Amino acid sequence: MSRAKQLAGIKALEQANAHLTSNDPAFSAIIAHAGQCPIGVSTDRDDPFASLVTCVVSQQLSTTAASTISARLITHAGGKLRPDVLLNSNPEQLRAVGLSGAKVRTIQGLAGAIEQGNLDLDGLAERGDDEELMAALTSLWGIGTWTVHMFMIFTLGRRDVWPAGDLGVRKGWNMLHGAQGDPGMAGFDVVADALSPYRSVAAWYCWRELERR
Repeated sequence: MSRAKQLAGIKALEQANAHLTSNDPAFSAIIAHAGQCPIGVSTDRDDPFASLVTCVVSQQLSTTAASTISARLITHAGGKLRPDVLLNSNPEQLRAVGLSGAKVRTIQGLAGAIEQGNLDLDGLAERGDDEELMAALTSLWGIGTWTVHMFMIFTLGRRDVWPAGDLGVRKGWNMLHGAQGDPGMAGFDVVADALSPYRSVAAWYCWRELERR
């Protein structure tokens, strides 16, 4: 990402904060506390395949556990997560780094789809069509909506993704609005519609609210 694009990203996030506080003043305090959201501002984009693999690793794990297993997997792969290396790894070797059998199947299925030319992950990432990307990735075994949402937000830097399936986002939303616990999935996919086109930013502040309690 060029310096000009980085500055444009920072300006967009300033606009995002103004939009959030105008449409939902409950965000004002956490924005002041947490500072600027980094989504889409980074000068470097992670390798899409490696990043998506780490999203799969992170499914239903704590951040610490996911980081530990991801580090072991990178070491196993020789320092870089590549489709050919993971596809040709013995499943037991992958299990040995801490992956479940289901995650081994998912990661090798993803690697196989890329190696066999059935999935153009780089092309999908560049085109910027969320629906196309979601359909292509969720057609693979073991990759669901949550995983694709995390990939869109943290790897591709897309600012209008609403990860309603994330428990932390739901709890953080409740805390911001004076409630506790999980509000549940029913209707939660639309509660932030007024915050579009900056729903990823809203989600990021929901996570920050959860962390500070």
